[in-house]
Amino acid sequence: MHKTVYTEVEVDVDLGEFETEDLIEELESRDALPLSTGPYNAKELVEQIWMLRRNGKNYDAPLDQLVYAVTGRII
Repeated sequence: MHKTVYTEVEVDVDLGEFETEDLIEELESRDALPLSTGPYNAKELVEQIWMLRRNGKNYDAPLDQLVYAVTGRII
């Protein structure tokens, strides 16, 4: 008998602890980050979000744009 078990774990991660290029590389390896979609360049948005987070500033608007660029969905 074969039994498959899936476990879901939620972890708080500070994205500021990762290099931007490493994050982009990981997302690209998963085909989850098109580099350019419509009017938004995902790589530039990730850079912008990273800089805003690093400086403790609000990054909601570029994050919404990134979600739209990657999923095509509006928040």
